[in-house]
Amino acid sequence: MTTVEEVPAGATDARGRVAELHAIREQAYRGPSERATEAQRAKGKLTARERIELLLDEGSFHEVEPLRRHRATGFGLEAKKPYTDGVITGWGQVHGRTVFVYAHDFRIFGGALGEAHATKIHKIMDMAIQAGAPLVSLNDGAGARIQEGVSALAGYGGIFQRNTKASGVIPQISVMLGPCAGGAAYSPALTDFVFMVRDTSQMFITGPDVVRAVTGEEITQNGLGGADVHAETSGVAHFAYDDEATCLEEVRYLLSLLPANNRENPPVVECEDPADRSGDALLDLVPADGNRPYDMHKVIEEIVDDGEYLEVHERWATNIICALARLDGRVVGIIANQPQSLAGVLDIEASEKAARFVQMCDAFNIPIVTLLDVPGFLPGVDQEHGGIIRHGAKLLYAYCNATVPRISIVLRKAYGGAYIVMDSQSIGADLTYAWPTNEIAVMGAEGAAGVIFRRQIADAEDPEAMRARMVKEYKSELMHPYYAAERGLVDDVIDPAETRHTLIRSLEMLRTKHADLPARKHGNPPQ
Repeated sequence: MTTVEEVPAGATDARGRVAELHAIREQAYRGPSERATEAQRAKGKLTARERIELLLDEGSFHEVEPLRRHRATGFGLEAKKPYTDGVITGWGQVHGRTVFVYAHDFRIFGGALGEAHATKIHKIMDMAIQAGAPLVSLNDGAGARIQEGVSALAGYGGIFQRNTKASGVIPQISVMLGPCAGGAAYSPALTDFVFMVRDTSQMFITGPDVVRAVTGEEITQNGLGGADVHAETSGVAHFAYDDEATCLEEVRYLLSLLPANNRENPPVVECEDPADRSGDALLDLVPADGNRPYDMHKVIEEIVDDGEYLEVHERWATNIICALARLDGRVVGIIANQPQSLAGVLDIEASEKAARFVQMCDAFNIPIVTLLDVPGFLPGVDQEHGGIIRHGAKLLYAYCNATVPRISIVLRKAYGGAYIVMDSQSIGADLTYAWPTNEIAVMGAEGAAGVIFRRQIADAEDPEAMRARMVKEYKSELMHPYYAAERGLVDDVIDPAETRHTLIRSLEMLRTKHADLPARKHGNPPQ
């Protein structure tokens, strides 16, 4: 490794010193060695600087502390003092807007965090918070630098504290591009969004070797904490992609949908999709029969600008959809039940997924549109013992606490407590609409008739005929499409084809909404 002493430094005049500076900068830019770079690429991974170049607008990166070196001694560290100390920090632009970034350089100490390394991250995080701009971390590190002992661990504490301080203030995005083990995994968990790349990125608290030693279970790194595991099973990752270039391009897209901070609104773009475009296809997409499934994705595509949206947690808790989209060029968050998965019921995972999404939208001034077709909460011993009451309350709390514009539309079924939880008018939705196919009730007609008319059905000469008559009577009395509208529980029953136009006009009216929460240090949400 080249040292400062090996850089030409014979001249003492300004030109000589500038030449020395450029030589040192070039050394810092190149990194430790070609061999280390080749080893990085052999794993199918880009270098830290190549990743930053893909993330940021061309030529916009301004590096901070590129010449930083550690001061640790012992265990051979005094002989290895590379520039950057294994993390590249700075700011640049994404679509012309300022974004701060830090990227672990796995070629230097395996990207492991030491005292100087941590201090650089702390500084760039403080700068992002003070500037009110998003922070993106490109993670590819082997954890704490063991040779520096507890100093390295304290560095993680400083990162976690800043993650928490920045929460709800600036968007924080973690991009996993390599290993992330032990305490290091808690920083991504504290951020707003987590991206992962298949085969090359893993996250876990204890690795396969420890798992094997403690439990006897045999498992690979990807099987324990790979991208697909966290995108489908644990819900730790919001997005998973096959390669780094695609992943970083999607990070850029997500940033285009988010404001710089909690004091701004998301960016508005020109929209060529007419606001009053009729959605006639919706009449055929959603069957009137409440027992027939359909794909809610197609409904969303028909409503939003140009059919484009970014789904969050696409492969986890698939019975509910959370997505960012635009209506007339303005960003909205969409939460929708998915009848194709578990009939669109709410369960523990769906409640957690939607609650976190509602909180994110509320924190960053993104209006919320809720599309309801929910038959209730998922029944079962596992759900009850797993705390469905506690977890369902998270979604209820998130909606009740949200002060951004909120509009809900009942497409079909809206039964029981799930109807209330999914942003009903009674918990503070600003506007509530329903399609003529709506069924808003305590429960389905069959179940309700079985409870209310149990005795009559049991005593009838033909119980099944009596049941059918009572079901029909219950539907005609309490479940007709206009029952809720007649009682002011929905603001209007609309033609499905007018859904897009209705939403856009309503959101335009709500754009200046201002709502204050009670004075308090913070709430105590259900956990």
